[in-house]
Amino acid sequence: MKQLIKKPLAWLTNHLLCRFVSFLTGIRTKSSHEMTFEPERKVYYSNHSSHGDFILVWNSLPARWRLQTRPVAAAEYWRVGRVKEFIIDSVFNALLIPRQSDDPQEITEQMSEALKKDSLIIFPEGTRNTDENVPLLPFKTGIYYLAKANPDVQFVPIWINNINRVLPKGKVLPVPLLCDVIIGEPLQLNEGEEKQAFLDRSHEALLALAPRGKEESI
Repeated sequence: MKQLIKKPLAWLTNHLLCRFVSFLTGIRTKSSHEMTFEPERKVYYSNHSSHGDFILVWNSLPARWRLQTRPVAAAEYWRVGRVKEFIIDSVFNALLIPRQSDDPQEITEQMSEALKKDSLIIFPEGTRNTDENVPLLPFKTGIYYLAKANPDVQFVPIWINNINRVLPKGKVLPVPLLCDVIIGEPLQLNEGEEKQAFLDRSHEALLALAPRGKEESI
């Protein structure tokens, strides 16, 4: 009986949450006709300044695309309380990774397994950026190893603007404020491309989507 209720409840929660996020931030869901690439097996990577980031990325994607897109999130944050667990498992079908994992290869394997049939949302800075003077932190190496393990998978840069002001760190209630979600062109690891070269190129592709003021402040 619980399972019969959980599925429609998850759908309703997803629908209401997306409506609420759109009302709060002005972010609208894009149609598939606006996208310049196909939805299958993509890694959407974005800047990271709040726990609400993945919801904005999710909300900006075409509705059908969300069905095969999973955010990668910290298990320690979301495995606290039934409401959080319901949201992250049943609504978003997230791939939860232990934040303190000491086996990066295992994490890459988990994400690669998920990429066999789904797309992922990741945040390669590795932690929330709370320094307004630094628009984008250096990327952790995980994005390179994921690309190396999946050379046929495309990585799509997505810049989120103003979300740190909507959901400031340490605050419970969001503040209404217009945000932007800018989706760039896909890229992938070139044959023979070195680790640092890929990290720099993917970093630059994301930063290039930032508003001029942010980009020039680095």
